[in-house]
Amino acid sequence: MKSIFSDSTRDELINRINSLNEGSIAKWGKMNVFQMIKHCILCEEMYLGKTKYKRNLLGFLFGKIALNKLMKNEAPKKQNSPTKSNFKNLELTGNFDVEKSKWIKLVQEYGTYNEKEFIHWFYGKMTKFQIGISAYKHIDHHLRQFNA
Repeated sequence: MKSIFSDSTRDELINRINSLNEGSIAKWGKMNVFQMIKHCILCEEMYLGKTKYKRNLLGFLFGKIALNKLMKNEAPKKQNSPTKSNFKNLELTGNFDVEKSKWIKLVQEYGTYNEKEFIHWFYGKMTKFQIGISAYKHIDHHLRQFNA
């Protein structure tokens, strides 16, 4: 399975991110391309340990089951999955190029990832292996959403 910790996978993702432009249209979902980039920045900051979020009740009940399903195969994440409110960006527009560059820099930071412990707000405690796959699948999901 592809992992964000692979240099070639990160390069592929960055090339796809670079193909996005302000006119990119979503195939599904409610976010525009700017909101999606801001959403992904928030997610990368979480995975990279820059921000932390408390676990929620649904995560305690179903998080491990969902994580195991995510890890089971290379199938992409499903369309129209719910988004936690902390990761929703209400800004409709902003400096697109600045935010896209910020996202790319965060993706590059996975190359030096060294967090010892990570607890996802929904999945719970995750290994580096699981983080690599989950982060890749999340980015891939949103790039596919915008035909990138």
